[in-house]
Amino acid sequence: MDHAFGEIETLRDLSFEADPGETVALVGPSGCGKSTLLELICGLAEPSAGGIEAGGATDADGRLAACAWMPQRDGLLPWRRAVDNAALGLRLARVPRGEARERAEALLERLGLADFAAAYPGRLSGGMRQRVAFARTLLSGRPVLLLDEPLAALDAITRADLQEWLRGTIRAERRTTVLVTHDVEEALYLGDRVLVLSPRPGTVIWSAASPAVPAGADRAAEVSAPDFAALRAEAEHRLREGMAA
Repeated sequence: MDHAFGEIETLRDLSFEADPGETVALVGPSGCGKSTLLELICGLAEPSAGGIEAGGATDADGRLAACAWMPQRDGLLPWRRAVDNAALGLRLARVPRGEARERAEALLERLGLADFAAAYPGRLSGGMRQRVAFARTLLSGRPVLLLDEPLAALDAITRADLQEWLRGTIRAERRTTVLVTHDVEEALYLGDRVLVLSPRPGTVIWSAASPAVPAGADRAAEVSAPDFAALRAEAEHRLREGMAA
């Protein structure tokens, strides 16, 4: 697949597959076309050359119906309570208000936000806002999740905590997920497989399966394990190598 904006080539000969229920993490330098790729996958635009299939659909309308996209900013409506922000997609799909709120409340409870369902976004921490936005994405019910740097705006401690939460939630859902991040460690921790992209025009220059998770290991133990550290070093080397080419 290729894509360009006028004379500016953003993606070149980019190709990968994600198995059903797999999480593929994309990491690459700024401006390499990662966010553009998510927009193409979910049908907001068509590639300049080649094709895309998502959720069994190849046309833009079909891909849009199959994909739930969570952009970098949470996009919560400040005048709606957390439960109503989470239920927004259901309401747009004309699910009755009572049913939509009931489903949103159940998911917020599962995500540890039961006590904040009635709070407005301005009263929520950054991590809570991201969880509400993710709840809204999940409640779409769509089989493909597209997550564009969902934790980028958080401080390091909150981000580490949310990485554990996000990975557990994604794996419990087992939906096909494509996740974009600048952080190699985050990509390896959250993804079943990691793809390193080159600078613009973006293409896959390296890929690897994430390290096997030791039974019962927490995040700190996992990211400091020798296999994880070695793969992180290799991915960072490939990223630097691509940027220098």
